Amino acid sequence: MDLQLTAFHSGETLILQEEVRRSLGSAPVVTGCFMLTRTDGALRGSWKAPGAVKALKVNLEPLNVAKLPLKLPPSPGLQKLRSSDPLAFVKLNRAWVVSADGQSVREPLSGLEYPRLPDASPALQATLQDRLLFNAVNALECASSLPEDSQGDGYNLHVDVTLLTPRLISLRENTDYYCGGAHPDNSTVGLILDRTKGRLVPLLNLWPSLTPVRLKALYLAASASGPVSECDDVLRDMNASFAVSLSSGGLTLTPDTLPHVVAACAESVVIPYGQLRRGANVGSPYFADLYSK
Repeated sequence: MDLQLTAFHSGETLILQEEVRRSLGSAPVVTGCFMLTRTDGALRGSWKAPGAVKALKVNLEPLNVAKLPLKLPPSPGLQKLRSSDPLAFVKLNRAWVVSADGQSVREPLSGLEYPRLPDASPALQATLQDRLLFNAVNALECASSLPEDSQGDGYNLHVDVTLLTPRLISLRENTDYYCGGAHPDNSTVGLILDRTKGRLVPLLNLWPSLTPVRLKALYLAASASGPVSECDDVLRDMNASFAVSLSSGGLTLTPDTLPHVVAACAESVVIPYGQLRRGANVGSPYFADLYSK
């Protein structure tokens, strides 16, 4: 559990007031107070609970996060997390749990799971690891914003491998979360990755004609929304921004910038590969993965 600390100073003494929220809408409750002074590079002093007679002695030594051994493979995201968010790194730098069938891994602190490919290249493994790390950081930040009686609120992640070919892997991440704000929310992320290099494959590398404007036109043409639908105006006025992923049936498009109040209008549509073949990049190394010769 994360404790919120409010800092004060009294001369050379650092005062950290420890606070927790019992429920949504309630004021923070003070559960303790640190009184610390800097001595020989460390913080030393005491902690005392409200109403307690006796204080506990406290010695806080600095932690050199850069020297902590890695418990996970040294992916770019893990290395960046170590320098940009040392506290999150300390929390998440632990071995992950592989499922019995070897097809997924679970980050133990957040409880989030992500697909695993046992035969994945090291580069692809690093990319998939970094995606789970990214979501796990979000989950911990969400949990720290919730009160003690959150009862199932928080950050939930569901990920599907939507296409797996000799050269490509596509995934779809669906998250829903409530972190104490005005309302719950959700989001969708589509990924198209090179199986060897682990890098994102830009959609324009596969279909150079699929500009944002063209994607919106394809989406509106394929959408079930009609002139009498309450979503019609919403979809026609939306930004041309989509979560894109590949499936066995075609290219999946999901609007990803609709406001919460009209999020239900963000239906996914699938554009068949045959409809896109004329604009496909025949010189792409991935062409044969999507179109038989």
